[in-house]
Amino acid sequence: MKKLLLKILFVIASVNYPKIRRDYRYFIRDNYYCRLRQIRYFFNDYVFRKKYKVIEFQGEFDQELRYVIPFAYWHYLNGTLKKTISSKNTREFYFFSPDHEEKHEQRVWQLSYTNFEVPNMTHSASFSYTKWAHVPFKERYRNDYFVYQKPILIIANKYNIEWDNPPLNYISINCLDQIIRKYGNRYQIIYNRPLPAQIVSDNSEILDLGEHRWMRENHPEVLLLNDLFEENKNNVKSFNHLQLMIYSNCTRFISVHGGTAAFASYFGGINIILSKKGIEHELKEFSTIIPKLSGARILHATTEEDILKYLIDHY
Repeated sequence: MKKLLLKILFVIASVNYPKIRRDYRYFIRDNYYCRLRQIRYFFNDYVFRKKYKVIEFQGEFDQELRYVIPFAYWHYLNGTLKKTISSKNTREFYFFSPDHEEKHEQRVWQLSYTNFEVPNMTHSASFSYTKWAHVPFKERYRNDYFVYQKPILIIANKYNIEWDNPPLNYISINCLDQIIRKYGNRYQIIYNRPLPAQIVSDNSEILDLGEHRWMRENHPEVLLLNDLFEENKNNVKSFNHLQLMIYSNCTRFISVHGGTAAFASYFGGINIILSKKGIEHELKEFSTIIPKLSGARILHATTEEDILKYLIDHY
């Protein structure tokens, strides 16, 4: 029955989006299937409305931010959330959960595409927001502690193996240097590229760009989130908690493809996202699900030159 239904849904996806690559239509098909599976919970969600829903996730951080946490928050608002289960150091992401368990020591990216219990669990050309709610991270974590004389500009970078290939979607040291030299007088720049020990890995090997040492030597005026974490270990509960507090005080971001970009899009303002390659391009997700996270204005850069142009026009 499931195989037949998936075939039918693939035909529907092909009819609705004939110009989209065939292999991408399978993602759209799976998204349809996720939505259909929610029918079985109609009475629990809309009639009985008791606390019954247990949501567990061990997949990619990107998917958790886009789909899982907004789904869990919807159940919280609906009065039907019983428990959430995720990776370690995620308690502050699920601040609303009546019972949150930090169970998983490592993320498994394949599980992001086999979990059909969450609506919109895969990439898609369209999304359903029926059981999806904006999570008010900014309202929850805005504070008077991480405040500076100049407004904050967060540069959120990564340098990982991508799709089993060398790093592609990252901001180079040369580009970082140009940004800092031109905008350091206008903004308090905070640079964020988490170290392996500070986050839960999702099987994408984190490499060394060498920019932390370079920045300390050449641009000591830039605050490194890694250093802020060491300085504030007694004031925050985890690295993720620190990120939430600092991001909540910011309205200008530069980020890169993946969970880094999704997280920076949770806090309003403007987010320049460097994404050179990815399914998000053809499915136009930088104009649908990503800005939906907070209403942030998303500027999609496909090159570092695009970043610099957007900065001139908007920062």
